[in-house]
Amino acid sequence: MRTKISPSLMCMNLMEIKQQLHVLNTRADFLHVDIMDGHFVKNITLSPFFIEQIRPYTPLQIDVHLMVEQPTDFIDAVAKAGADYICPHAETINKDAFRVINQIRALNKKVGVVLNPATPVSFIHHYIHLLDKITIMTVDPGYAGQPFIPEMVEKVVELKALKAQHGHKYLIEIDGSCNTKTYSTLLGAGAEVLIVGTSGLFNLDDNLETAWDTMSHNIQQAQNAPGATA
Repeated sequence: MRTKISPSLMCMNLMEIKQQLHVLNTRADFLHVDIMDGHFVKNITLSPFFIEQIRPYTPLQIDVHLMVEQPTDFIDAVAKAGADYICPHAETINKDAFRVINQIRALNKKVGVVLNPATPVSFIHHYIHLLDKITIMTVDPGYAGQPFIPEMVEKVVELKALKAQHGHKYLIEIDGSCNTKTYSTLLGAGAEVLIVGTSGLFNLDDNLETAWDTMSHNIQQAQNAPGATA
């Protein structure tokens, strides 16, 4: 399976958003949009209004990561704004996970779930078969540029094994410190989607096309490394 790339738009140059979307539209597989409420995490980033503004300018699937305490307060708004995937944190929905999944499905959107570093895969055991995507946070959530937590590799391996054993269809996605230091390890463990931000893409060069080419070369080298499976 070809590694899919999802640039994190909170890391892009928002002063050049139309030009950068033009570059990403022919290269990326998804666009990753973080929505934070200042409570689940202390940061506040993008919003449903941001999704609405970029939707006319991209054909790519918009993947929305809800880092919020009350995801049901946001689901309808991000769906209406143009989201394709809606991905709350498992820590925020497990009291009513099936209701939340059904709410997202009823809006004809794909369902993802995000796991914090300290949250085990077993936390989503009873509804894992209903998910289109599972995102493993390899850093504690809230801010870009944090150090990689190596213990998360075991979680990727576990998700890959469960997918193979039970025929699940979810994508295995990584959020946090996806860069040259971690590509080989993550791909070898079974990662299928890499969310790239400052260290993986946007800080590689002021010219986004050049930065993308550099990132692609780095990922290709990682794919060709011994043990890589992507």
